[in-house]
Amino acid sequence: MRQRKIMSMIGGLTLAAGLLLATPATAGADEAPATPPAEFTTDWHDPVTAAPPIDTPDTRSCQVTLAETQFRDFTPYQGSYTPPKECGTRWNKVVLRLDGKVKGRQYDRLGYLTVGGVEILRTSTPEPSPEGIAWSVEKDVTRYRDTFSSPQSVEMLIGNVVNDTYTGVLDIRVTLTFYTAHGRAKPAATPDRVLPLTGGSLTTPRNTERILAEVYATGSGGGCEEFWYLTVPDAAPYSCKATEGPYREVQISVDGQLAGIAAPFPHVWTGGWSNPFLWYVTPAPRAFDVQPVVYDLTPFAAVLNDGRAHRVEVSVAGVPAGQSGWSVPANVLLWQDEGRAVVTGALDRHEAGTLRNSPVHTPGSADSSDVLETTGGHTLTVAGHLNTSHGRVDTTVTRTVDHHSTHRWGADENPDALAARWSDDETVTVGRTATRTHRTYTMDGEISVDAANRLRTVLTVGDRADTAVVRGDKRLSWSRLDDTYTGDAAFNLGVPREQRHAVGTSEERYRLYGSEGCYDRTLRTAQGTLVEDSQRC
Repeated sequence: MRQRKIMSMIGGLTLAAGLLLATPATAGADEAPATPPAEFTTDWHDPVTAAPPIDTPDTRSCQVTLAETQFRDFTPYQGSYTPPKECGTRWNKVVLRLDGKVKGRQYDRLGYLTVGGVEILRTSTPEPSPEGIAWSVEKDVTRYRDTFSSPQSVEMLIGNVVNDTYTGVLDIRVTLTFYTAHGRAKPAATPDRVLPLTGGSLTTPRNTERILAEVYATGSGGGCEEFWYLTVPDAAPYSCKATEGPYREVQISVDGQLAGIAAPFPHVWTGGWSNPFLWYVTPAPRAFDVQPVVYDLTPFAAVLNDGRAHRVEVSVAGVPAGQSGWSVPANVLLWQDEGRAVVTGALDRHEAGTLRNSPVHTPGSADSSDVLETTGGHTLTVAGHLNTSHGRVDTTVTRTVDHHSTHRWGADENPDALAARWSDDETVTVGRTATRTHRTYTMDGEISVDAANRLRTVLTVGDRADTAVVRGDKRLSWSRLDDTYTGDAAFNLGVPREQRHAVGTSEERYRLYGSEGCYDRTLRTAQGTLVEDSQRC
């Protein structure tokens, strides 16, 4: 008789102590498709995503190695960084690249990289084949120009466990490439200051006129918050409990006052949903690129500009009291008014709606599944003004988040299915110009184990965003992102590798188009083989 909890077999991602960051894996789009084997072998194609490469100028460049090390345990790499003298400090683009290798057997792992205490990368790792894999991750880190302009300390950690069973040693090299500004490649517009948010305390320069906070929020650590979207209230019969169910909201506050809300992205790591065969070649969206939640805190600039230290804290609503499992490292990006020593103003409006969270459990029976239907959401509007050297500037930020999910599970949590949708709508209005962003995250999947003890996972994950910049009735720019992954994989449980007879297909289509152009790439795999790599734009 089968007495296993299917979802408890989701990959054991280990969260390193501290904070974690990431970026997009890349591979050539000109590889010839191959004929897949009938089932997975002991080796497969190196990990690749359909995300676009970073556009760089044809100007002089300089490369600096930030870290070159192996991770076997939880000992951080400690190093130093010195700016490249040959490329000055007028850069058009700065690109981080991580190159990794691992072979044997290993879980997916999370890692972080800091420069001068500023987190510039959070990444997770692919699970290797016995014969070994190599992968690369690239990230545009130009916005950290202030940090890169002077010598800094470097710390990196991808927490790992190596023993007789888990043999994979992570061999990692990270570089920064600086592309100089020349001709049409103008110096990038970047923040004047980048500060790590440490200890929940922030002191801004008194002439600050714009403030953004970025938070690399991940539920992780091997416990139930790693797959928080599947948790249920305490009274429901399921292995992962959370008092108020699966609703999560990443919040930031200033001096105890709510300053920003956001829907967290439902990350799926490369051992996730009980089935690493889904992810060996193509990871789920953002698995290698843990993008930060960004909050515009400019309405609070006048409050923060008084020269004193203020409490700026990040929390995750919905996590049971006293329970760990979330990491929320944050950076604060500041722009200063060169024409004023002190920028004054006020917080003019603060309207926070009531947080809605309604998880409704319908018990199952001999003929029906348990069902948890969850709806939730929140709204926040803040507005402020600043008296700058170029006149009064009014900023209003309105954000609305919504959650709807249906979780169904049978006896012994077999089958176990989720259909979920999160939306995060934001409008930032500065003077007469408004930037409107509509984000949607989706997840639709099921895990089941049949009478022959064969586990199958079918899953679709979507990451979508529509953005428009408007002034009055005129649209100044727009973009639309649709990154969708679909996978279907099965293998025999409780047997040696050679008897798993694993099969699996996956597809990722990454579409990004708008006023700046078009990018449309599709990857398809079967049994660890890349069978299609095509572009439409």
